[in-house]
Amino acid sequence: MQIIRRSKPYASIHYLIRLTDDRTKLLEYKRFKNLIAEIQVRTILQHAWAEIEHDIQYKSIDTIPVEIHRRFMSLAGMLEIADREFQAIQDEDINLRKNARLSVSKGRFEDVELTPDALKAFLDRKLGSDGRMSDFSYEFQTRILKKLGFSNFKEINECIKDLNADKLNKILWPSKQGQLSRFEYLLLTGMGKYYVKYHPWSKEKWHINMCKRDLEKFIKAGIKINNYLPPSKTKSD
Repeated sequence: MQIIRRSKPYASIHYLIRLTDDRTKLLEYKRFKNLIAEIQVRTILQHAWAEIEHDIQYKSIDTIPVEIHRRFMSLAGMLEIADREFQAIQDEDINLRKNARLSVSKGRFEDVELTPDALKAFLDRKLGSDGRMSDFSYEFQTRILKKLGFSNFKEINECIKDLNADKLNKILWPSKQGQLSRFEYLLLTGMGKYYVKYHPWSKEKWHINMCKRDLEKFIKAGIKINNYLPPSKTKSD
């Protein structure tokens, strides 16, 4: 495979590719043996640049006013800087997520921001992994945690640290429930009335009744309800 870089400013990358000899030995690929294909790779901003370039730069240089040509070249530089910054932001985001997962997996909860990735690492460590859970499930649960008033995993750990998810699960169900369901039992028991009060569904009668029913079962089974209140909330809220 060969890479060709165009010499014009803010260029895309072109790849010239062909099938390997081993592949072209197969009957269905034999007809492509001497075929070379070109793949052009560019960002969205590079695509926008290409559209502008097609309309302006491909005209005769003598027909483009000097001022327009100067601004055109300046724009190319700004788009390239923007592209690099977008890439830098993406790289930093990946590193932050990676470091957060690593910190949580090692039990270092201090100042780890609530993100779906970090939540998955936290729950995998606490409750065991669950391949049934989707990325959306962790995103949704993260939003709920923030609504409940949690800011980091140290607070969550403080809320549920003395509770047993499997024991709570057995009180409610004969079979083991999913990771996030068992986590909700921990939160309900850890926060008690505050879980009901600050939950996004706190105005929904069915949710209130469900929480009260589960709390009654926990109390009847001898489980202590902690009524933990995250620091961002006050009892007067």
